[in-house]
Amino acid sequence: MNSDAVGSATNALNSLTHVEAARWGRDLSTLLRITRMNFRHPWQVAFAMGSTIMAAILQLLIPQLLGRAVDQAQTAIGGGVAGSAAGQALWTPALLLLAVSALRGLFTMAQNYFAEAVGHHVAYELRLAYYDKIQRLSFSFHDRVHSGDLITIGMLDLQGVRMYFSTALVRVVLLTMLIGIGAYMMISTDPMLGLVALSFVPFVAWRSSTTQLRLRATWLDLYERLSVLSRVMKENLAGIRVVRAFAAQSYEMLKFDRASKTALGLAKDLVDIYVPSTSAMTLSFFFAMGLVLWIGGNKLVAGEISVGTMATFLTFMTILQMPVRQIGLMVNAFARASSCGSRLFGLLDQEITIRDALNARPLEISEGTLRFHHVSFAYPNVENRAILKNLSFEARRGETIAIVGPQGSGKSTMAHLIPRFYDVTGGAITLDGQDIRNVTLESLRKAVAVVQQDAFLFTTTIENNIAYGDPWAKRQRIEHAGEFAQLHDYILGLPAGYETVVGERGVSLSGGQRQRLTIARTMMLRPSVVVFDDSMAAIDAGTEQRIRAATRRFAKDRVTIIIAHRLSALMHADQILFVDNGEIVERGKHEELLAKRGRYRALYDLQTRPGDII
Repeated sequence: MNSDAVGSATNALNSLTHVEAARWGRDLSTLLRITRMNFRHPWQVAFAMGSTIMAAILQLLIPQLLGRAVDQAQTAIGGGVAGSAAGQALWTPALLLLAVSALRGLFTMAQNYFAEAVGHHVAYELRLAYYDKIQRLSFSFHDRVHSGDLITIGMLDLQGVRMYFSTALVRVVLLTMLIGIGAYMMISTDPMLGLVALSFVPFVAWRSSTTQLRLRATWLDLYERLSVLSRVMKENLAGIRVVRAFAAQSYEMLKFDRASKTALGLAKDLVDIYVPSTSAMTLSFFFAMGLVLWIGGNKLVAGEISVGTMATFLTFMTILQMPVRQIGLMVNAFARASSCGSRLFGLLDQEITIRDALNARPLEISEGTLRFHHVSFAYPNVENRAILKNLSFEARRGETIAIVGPQGSGKSTMAHLIPRFYDVTGGAITLDGQDIRNVTLESLRKAVAVVQQDAFLFTTTIENNIAYGDPWAKRQRIEHAGEFAQLHDYILGLPAGYETVVGERGVSLSGGQRQRLTIARTMMLRPSVVVFDDSMAAIDAGTEQRIRAATRRFAKDRVTIIIAHRLSALMHADQILFVDNGEIVERGKHEELLAKRGRYRALYDLQTRPGDII
């Protein structure tokens, strides 16, 4: 082997060592972070740890009490004491053993109770922090992360972190007490027997360490597959009507079965790692017990130890059998907590890109003028391809701006920039001269309302859906919003009126009714800028005309931006912007654009005289 090959092998080994060291460092950092969260509840932690220590001490007393009882019984029998007297002599150690066992049971119960209390307090805090983070993360984050993955992290990963205190930290204290103090007591009683009894400990320590590495990697893979499984299930449930319409149940079942089998295979791998390891550790324990029986039996025959001492050692070994079995569970708990914690904290530590500036002030509306100053925008992580390029326009209070253009031209992106769902990558957007990046998000989004294309409704009453932006609004105001959206008469015709509960995502309503209800919800906010992002596509022409008439009255006190594909919806606008490939290629009023005989005129002719075009 030449020197270059040796150097390459050495570099590869060093790189692998650094990777493993970094992974250990991340795991340790994650576990320390979870530990600090648990210790934010000092009283519950103190009671849990105190109960654990007392339970361990009482459990360690049992072998000694049992050994003394055996020696006392042997002395009474060997000394020729009468049966009644011998029985009386055994009552005291028997009652003492019973009392110690009962107290150990009580302290064990207290340990389990307070350990679970700590875990549930931490889970409560993490659940709130997780949900709050999800609410504040930007649209760009939700664009690239599937909601099924978020559900898996918020449920399964959070559960793994919750169980860390009771299944890992408390077990560390219990096992340390039982093995550490038990080892000292056995070695101090008989060094040879003590060392033989503890001969399994090095093997268990080695085996548990190697198992932890394999378990952690498999847990990570399993949770990734469970995320896929959640994603498949969520998509199927959300699109169940499409599945039924296309008779695709067998295909969906096959897709779910494949994802489920992959998760099942990883779960089997976990069992294949965990069970042989635990079995090997248990086997080493029984081998050590066999040696104790053989060596201790010879010592007993030689008169070097008493029967009570032998009984004490065997009882100690029996008590240590439980900690040995739990070492595997404890290692599994550490591995699971580090895997789950790394995923959960990875989300909690996500940087919030859309947030208030350091000295952000509430937006102050005076003239109500909206301006785009040479605005450019590119979605992050999409090869920095520009969606909008050097856009500039102005809209004053009472004006209606219409935006039209082919699909993918950037119309909806413009709508999402005004309330800062995304931040511009070039130029600026101002309201009354105030850069929207320098005002508070809360005040901005109260002033700017976007009626989305997706008419999402919550599973609650129609009244609550309309008043979502202002839950304490009076009924009269809610009904006025319903009238504006041409929905009031329909709602009154329902058996429960405004108290009617709509189904999940509003499935009990038609597409047009859902869109009108979202329009009513937006009108409740009384914004200074309202954006209709193709929000009337599912509404019939007659209803749309009535809503447009109401919108024109509503538009007198605010800026109105209409994004639509049907030109009949925006002919009345004060200014029409034709956007293509992220640029404004034409602008003007309806008649002016028709006179130019450009892109707008071509679209108009296509919609009004399609037969002539063909």
